[in-house]
Amino acid sequence: MAREKKMIHKVQMTDGKKALIHQLLQEYDIETAEDIQDALKDLLGGTIKEMMEAEMDNHLGYERSARSDSDNARNGYKSKKINSSYGSFEIDAPQDRLSSFAPQVVKKRQKDISGIEQKIISMYAKGMTTSQISETLEDIYGFEASEGFISDVTDKILPQIEDWQNRPLSSMYPIIFIDAIHFSVREDGLVRKLAAYIVLGINENGMKEVLTIEVGENETSKYWLSVLNSLKNRGVQDILILCSDGLSGLKEAIATAYPKNRASALHCAFSS
Repeated sequence: MAREKKMIHKVQMTDGKKALIHQLLQEYDIETAEDIQDALKDLLGGTIKEMMEAEMDNHLGYERSARSDSDNARNGYKSKKINSSYGSFEIDAPQDRLSSFAPQVVKKRQKDISGIEQKIISMYAKGMTTSQISETLEDIYGFEASEGFISDVTDKILPQIEDWQNRPLSSMYPIIFIDAIHFSVREDGLVRKLAAYIVLGINENGMKEVLTIEVGENETSKYWLSVLNSLKNRGVQDILILCSDGLSGLKEAIATAYPKNRASALHCAFSS
């Protein structure tokens, strides 16, 4: 019976969606994909405005049509341009006399509701330049993001990365694994191979912990010594087993970095 009810509900929802789509086609005279985009922007803007109106009612403690003895009251609207996945559009944000209204659906200083920062960081991580990111955003979403704005967004994550890279570590790790991900990068018109070395530790509680990620070109004892010394400076004083896939120079670096400790290098075949 429960399954039958669920099936009936699903059919009813489908019919409702079909009716809504038919109504939209008539209301907006949709003929192209661009017409659909415009219709969605209009619906999104209207929905956001109604949600902000409800927030204002809750903030003031009474609805628009009601009377109140409160010192605070509605004070018209302020036009605000916001960016979304459907493009840019303007909304009329309700205001109050005391300027104490703090909407949550679109916050006071918020100008984007499309998750643009995550998109920018993702494209930046894939090696796109700020100008390429700017052009891509305008092509796909129909709004312009300056190169300066994109740089500001990517700069926001740099302190977080530095905090993570420099965070204190445990004094002892029973097992540390080191493996590499190889990738190509273009610099000054030339393509070269780099490797991102992931240093993963198993702590005394048996939990996995990514200790650091180092990017390098050459596997040498000098390079690995700098990596291990960095771990020591962050608190790692003892390693029981260090497991790697035959990285050149690593054994020599371990003997230098941890001469009196029990660390040893094992050749492990990592499975993909």
